[in-house]
Amino acid sequence: MAMPVTPSAPAPLAAPPAAPVSAGSSFPPPLPTTISLSSGNRAPGDADLAAGDDAFTQGDLTLARKHYEAARAAAPRNVAPAVGLARVRVARVEVPLDYAAGRGNPEIMVAAKDLAVLTRAAPSFGPGFVELGRALLLLGDASAAVGALRKGTQLLPADAEAHSQLGIALLATGHAGEAVTELARAVELDPGSAARHGNLGTALMMAGRTKEAIAEYEARVRIDDNDARAHSDLGTALLGTQDLPRALSELQRAVRADPGRASLHSNLGYAQQQAGRVDQAIAEYREALRIDPKLVSAWINLATALAIDPSERADARAALEKARALSPDDPRVKANIEELDALPLGPRGHPKP
Repeated sequence: MAMPVTPSAPAPLAAPPAAPVSAGSSFPPPLPTTISLSSGNRAPGDADLAAGDDAFTQGDLTLARKHYEAARAAAPRNVAPAVGLARVRVARVEVPLDYAAGRGNPEIMVAAKDLAVLTRAAPSFGPGFVELGRALLLLGDASAAVGALRKGTQLLPADAEAHSQLGIALLATGHAGEAVTELARAVELDPGSAARHGNLGTALMMAGRTKEAIAEYEARVRIDDNDARAHSDLGTALLGTQDLPRALSELQRAVRADPGRASLHSNLGYAQQQAGRVDQAIAEYREALRIDPKLVSAWINLATALAIDPSERADARAALEKARALSPDDPRVKANIEELDALPLGPRGHPKP
């Protein structure tokens, strides 16, 4: 029977939020991810632009919109207020900040079109290109996002968020090496951001640089020890170095921090199975599926664990059929079914269909 499906590091965030710095941490406070729209020269509307940026950073979108509208009224020819309003429009859509999480969303599509017009009207205004790149990432158009964000980093070379967004777009287009360069620059500029360390860790994992990825995930955990995803990512990376004791410890901490997330239970089950604790692995897979019955990887992993015992292979086949029903074209399901069919059934088994 094939090995269980290796848990992979989650896709990096499309707009990493600022994370709290743990007590006693040697890291500085994280920088805001909101790029300033004000010029800082007391031009008309600048005070409202700065106030809008502050409100946006605090999550008060209504107040942010009010200030951006006031800035537009004070300086109608300035594109910055319009960029702010497009930023608010995107943020009002309650979708996760993951890549392609807003694919097809009409509000984000309108905002992206507005931002494209604004960048053509003001080709030297860096924040417009970064906000356009953010919107395109949420829409799942990584190639177009790369173009916008390259321009954004050229105009804002010292802005961590611009480099971070470009790195994420490069990662989404399969350019892990270039992504590492951009995300490393973001970490250099904003070393206190847990999310930036996590994104760099993911890029390093995708580039096959596991030990370096572990160092970034460790930094992320030191910054925010309460983040379940941080512990899960670290545990997953440690599995790649066969450090099972530490991997198990981190994955167990992830489950304790967020027991209601199915993928964390499945990842822990994988580590338990790798450690030879098959019964515990099965229990974790079943808990993952209780939380999310549509988690295909958990059905596959449950099947691989059940198939170890010949008397459980009929149940393993049933688990794989569940996975196939959920994802008919998943090559992992097909491969596991073929390997399972080649194994003998035990006393509790049934004739093969």
